[in-house]
Amino acid sequence: MMSVPRAVQRIFGYGLYLAQLGDKSPEAKPLKGFHGASILEIIEDYRGDTYRAVYTVRFTTKVYVLHVFQKKAKRRIETPKHVIDLIKDRFKQAEIHFVSKHKDR
Repeated sequence: MMSVPRAVQRIFGYGLYLAQLGDKSPEAKPLKGFHGASILEIIEDYRGDTYRAVYTVRFTTKVYVLHVFQKKAKRRIETPKHVIDLIKDRFKQAEIHFVSKHKDR
């Protein structure tokens, strides 16, 4: 299991807190490869490493964290396909979870 440095955890935590309040962290931006701005990422550089937290604000009353990872490649800018596929799968799971919890409301 990857350990995210405490300083990075604080930045991600604050960004997610703002998302819960309906606001957006200045560090948050739409994740490329997804339509619209409902899937966002916060990117933080720390001591030569880059960390990303990917989350969605697509669902009215919930913020789902879809993935947190350390970017490994130094040359390629885009997120690797297997990570995008994982995020897509987790987004589908979040949608199923949200619908199942809110279907009677």
